[in-house]
Amino acid sequence: MARLYQQGRMKMRRHTLFFFCALALCVFSQLHYYKALHHMPILSELYASSVNALSFLWRGKGNPSYNANPERRPLPGPVPSDTGLWEPEEYREDQGNAEVGRKIGRGSEDPWGKEQPDSGNVNRMTFTLPDPKGPWGELHKRSFHLRDDPTPFFVRTMSGAYCFREGTEITSLKDHLGQKVQAPGEGQRKILHAHREEPKSAWGKKLVKCTCRPGWHGPHCGIPTMVQHSNLPTKGSLTLRKVPRRVINAININHEFDLLHARFHELADAVDLFLVCESNFTAYGNAKPLHFLRLLLNGTYNYVQHKILYVFLDHFPKGGQQNGWIADDYLRTFLSRDGMSRVQGARPDDVFLINDADEIPAREGILFLKLYNGWTEPVSIHMRKSLYGFFWRQPGTLDVLSVCTVAMLFTVYNGDGILLRRREYFSMPGFRNYQRKSGHILVQWSIGSPVHYAGWHCSWCFRPEGISQKLISAQNGDFPRWGNYVEKRDLNYIKGLIQTGGWFDGSVGEYPPTDPKEPMYAPKYLLKNFQLYRYVLDNLYA
Repeated sequence: MARLYQQGRMKMRRHTLFFFCALALCVFSQLHYYKALHHMPILSELYASSVNALSFLWRGKGNPSYNANPERRPLPGPVPSDTGLWEPEEYREDQGNAEVGRKIGRGSEDPWGKEQPDSGNVNRMTFTLPDPKGPWGELHKRSFHLRDDPTPFFVRTMSGAYCFREGTEITSLKDHLGQKVQAPGEGQRKILHAHREEPKSAWGKKLVKCTCRPGWHGPHCGIPTMVQHSNLPTKGSLTLRKVPRRVINAININHEFDLLHARFHELADAVDLFLVCESNFTAYGNAKPLHFLRLLLNGTYNYVQHKILYVFLDHFPKGGQQNGWIADDYLRTFLSRDGMSRVQGARPDDVFLINDADEIPAREGILFLKLYNGWTEPVSIHMRKSLYGFFWRQPGTLDVLSVCTVAMLFTVYNGDGILLRRREYFSMPGFRNYQRKSGHILVQWSIGSPVHYAGWHCSWCFRPEGISQKLISAQNGDFPRWGNYVEKRDLNYIKGLIQTGGWFDGSVGEYPPTDPKEPMYAPKYLLKNFQLYRYVLDNLYA
């Protein structure tokens, strides 16, 4: 009996020890998670005492201006902040983060300490660019100096609230002098919110609060619905920035010029710099004219020209004709590396956004990234999917990983935009080190959701002649390559596809009915100029 009693006690002790070990591990894990979310200040202190115990778990696992030939200086490293990914106002010099600056800019030198892919064996051809002595100079070699955006996005009201102008009800939007504040598009907007009584605190005092317009949320009315209904894990710890981030949008262009107009008009006041890359080779490897350069020089994009940095890819990578994915990846690699090497004044917490020409993010989501601290990275975007035009809406959304900070771009992705587009950042060599230095657990999230679009993906959205051109230009990798079949390039055949929503293999998709008046049908600029862009807004062959 005594022996059985002794064995029972020993078994109880083992169970008790196991229970407390499991409980301690759960507590430490929760503290580490809450450190990322910043829900309570006291958790930051508790986290510091627990991080040593956890370490063994991780061991295994305005008006920007152009400047030619600028002096380059290392970018100072960021100071981690409890209110966001990085603190924008203060910086410190340290060896790890200064490396980010060394990677960003050194003129024509290779900032990554290695050759570009296949740089020693590529197809090249000569092309006459603007006269270096002319007003444009060597456009493809100029640099761009980022400056802070002076736009007054927020206003202080009479009651002391700090409100986002665009997201706040006009009737309550008066500044501290009692003057009514003019909000964007006031004359065209309806007042849809009824007057609300000011909420009171537990002590009976009125709480200062902004009255939000439909589609805007948060105490400052600056969080759009596409973020409010996203899977962002840190919604409860978002804070306003004193100085907005600068946003850099990188795009490769072939002949998607109408969609480029839509992008520029959609994002003009949210993006500080557009890196636009054009090549004198198609993705298939054939020579082609520089149409975008011609349009840029003739004034077609004058309304946003001061925010464009032209990137010229004058060669085609070895193996790109045999394997089209090499060429497809290289376009984004060259765009991000050459473009960012010519950007001056970038800060580690600035936003880098890379899209294909047919992927247009909605302005509100990008503006949120610009104005708020507390979101984590990398970021993907849920986009409404369309084929041939916005009238053929495809089921679901296209969720594309597109956004990170400049610091993450260089520390984790080695400055390569194609690596950002993939979902393999957890296995990148610099990820754990970057996460540890930032002081945050980095969790990928998406702006928008399958029912709340945060942008538009309009695939093959051209006139029939443009679709035929895309067939000829397509890379040699996405098989079957329909451009190889003469009958598929016939304009009457293409018109039939647009009419029915069919595909080149003879199949016809099932598409829900659409109405140009529905929310997020198409970018606002296209809808505003409906007749000019009717070919992508209405099925002309139905």
